[in-house]
Amino acid sequence: MFQAILRYSAKYCLLLSRVLLSSVPTGLPHSVMEIITLSAWSDNYMYILVDKTSKVCAAVDPVEPDKILAAVKQHQLRLSSILTTHHHSDHASGNKDLVNKWKQISGENICVFGGDKRIDALTNLVSDGETLKLGDNLDINCLTTPCHTTGHVCYYVTDAKDKGNGVVFTGDTLFLGGCGRFFEGSPEQMYSALVGKLSKLPPSTKVYCGHEYTVKNLEFGLTVEPNNSSTKQRLEKAKKMREQGEPTVPGTIEEELLTNPFMRVEKDDVLAHAKTKDPIEAMRVIRQEKDRF
Repeated sequence: MFQAILRYSAKYCLLLSRVLLSSVPTGLPHSVMEIITLSAWSDNYMYILVDKTSKVCAAVDPVEPDKILAAVKQHQLRLSSILTTHHHSDHASGNKDLVNKWKQISGENICVFGGDKRIDALTNLVSDGETLKLGDNLDINCLTTPCHTTGHVCYYVTDAKDKGNGVVFTGDTLFLGGCGRFFEGSPEQMYSALVGKLSKLPPSTKVYCGHEYTVKNLEFGLTVEPNNSSTKQRLEKAKKMREQGEPTVPGTIEEELLTNPFMRVEKDDVLAHAKTKDPIEAMRVIRQEKDRF
């Protein structure tokens, strides 16, 4: 596991060992972190991660660069990096444009991080368990979660001085109430990603995913667990939020463990629905059902 600090000069980013940046969500008791949530395309989310002390920020999956730049200007931030969860065009196609436009504006380069060489404008390939830093305050742990794509990475971010509260950017691996399609992987891999890794994060961890699919995901969840009262309550809340034009992000790992059938494949009701005692087979069955839902 490598440590890294990203420092910026007027014209280039100085890489010490390995690099990366991050920040935390509105609503958590942190004075040094902030997350700006921006909608993109039809149902995407992209994020700006801010170290509030230094005003240095990173963009997560910035598929609409002009929106990112407008927010950076509005909040008087200094853009230093891009964190890319995976190579699909609705997450990575804005990378090159953002790099070029920021260079024109500031004279500075942007470092582009990710876990797949197919990512547009990639400068730094990260590995599983690699810990990186933004400024003096924020630690980012890179969690490889292959399945949706072979090079998918989730980014788990904490205040270096307070590991109790964190956030995770999950791209298209974990959605609120659901998960991504297995385009380049297997049920075993998604089980490892969701149950083996993400479910082990602290329950209070805030979840920032790549798309606004929450209502439909929870509606599907009730076909798997029709008597799950937590899912029913969460669905009603999500519907009200969407009716008011509000994003349903962030969720929490605790909410996912209570309501997300793909995180609950070891639970008796989910296994019974899938007519199996094997949680990996249950993962396969309910993913096929969701694909048809």
